[in-house]
Amino acid sequence: MGSEGLTIGQFARLSRLSPKALRLYDRLGLLPPARVDPSNGYRRYEPEQLEQARLVAWLRRLGMPLADIQRVCGLGPGAAAREVRAYWARVERDTAARRDLAAFLIDQLSWKDTVMSRDQQPERYEQPDPAQRPLEIRYAALSDRGLVRESNQDTAYAGERLLAVADGFGSGGAPASEAAIEALRCLEEPRRQVPAGALLNILEDTLDQVGSAVRGVASAGREPAEAGTTLTAMLWAGSRLALVHIGDSRAYLLRDGELRQITQDHTLVRSMVDEGRLTEEEAATHPQRSLLVRALGGSGETATPEVRLRESRPGDRYLLCSDGLSAVVPSADLRHAVTSYAEPERAVRELVATANRAGGPDNISCVVADVLPPAE
Repeated sequence: MGSEGLTIGQFARLSRLSPKALRLYDRLGLLPPARVDPSNGYRRYEPEQLEQARLVAWLRRLGMPLADIQRVCGLGPGAAAREVRAYWARVERDTAARRDLAAFLIDQLSWKDTVMSRDQQPERYEQPDPAQRPLEIRYAALSDRGLVRESNQDTAYAGERLLAVADGFGSGGAPASEAAIEALRCLEEPRRQVPAGALLNILEDTLDQVGSAVRGVASAGREPAEAGTTLTAMLWAGSRLALVHIGDSRAYLLRDGELRQITQDHTLVRSMVDEGRLTEEEAATHPQRSLLVRALGGSGETATPEVRLRESRPGDRYLLCSDGLSAVVPSADLRHAVTSYAEPERAVRELVATANRAGGPDNISCVVADVLPPAE
């Protein structure tokens, strides 16, 4: 190799990066050559640069954007490892959402293919989708001011096809949470049928109206008010449900005796835990554990709720709640209250009472719903 270093071709072979990629990374300042011959423009690299080049190659194979790679390469090993962990946590969250959508589309297309292959009879297209067999739900909702707050900015709703909890904040928090759920309630109108195949499209259109309703609250008075809300909701179409979520209200599923959270808190602390910057123990006492990174309205950028599709089963029990419950009631006590009462109405009363026994520092809202077998 000599004292002149490695040519771009030699460096490309050793680093497993193409010469074209190396020229691009040079222009971006990500991996500049050690020197460039002023007479012929030939790039020369030092062997010591191979370690960073190989790191760049692996990060590109991981799918990391170049801007993120540039930041990672400027960090020490420990900080770089944390950045890679944080990036992969975001990828896994996005992948989970896409996996649900893919499963939904596969199911829909498979059903259509089965229908079309049955003798190619036109009347077969009118046959009901098996997923459209209505699963009935038995439900109860309760919202309480708590023991400390002067007013209640939460809104809870439960109906035959829609469950929702919204936790408002700011001076217009109460009307913001009410506006969000009121905009969703149009999906429960008797004439508004929601076919399983159109569930996502209809819901996305409705969520645009929800966002507009919340923003309208903030601009309704003479002076703009801070008004925002979290929103966690479920909409049923047959055995499928769409789970809508933004903020730190939560949804839980009790299935086969196991209670597990099925939403992800959109808080600064939760994102730091997911990215390996905090432990669960540190997050529990962090002074900013209630700081939202996503919500409807508020002073931040316009945010859109996450929508995920799930299959519900007879025997499932769902709990939706604001953080006035989940933030003060330990997981074991939460599970005890959810599992100890057969009637949803008794369960929600016990959940609110449990939060108040823990001090009731915030408004408390919850919805409990049981999925029943389809009507014969």
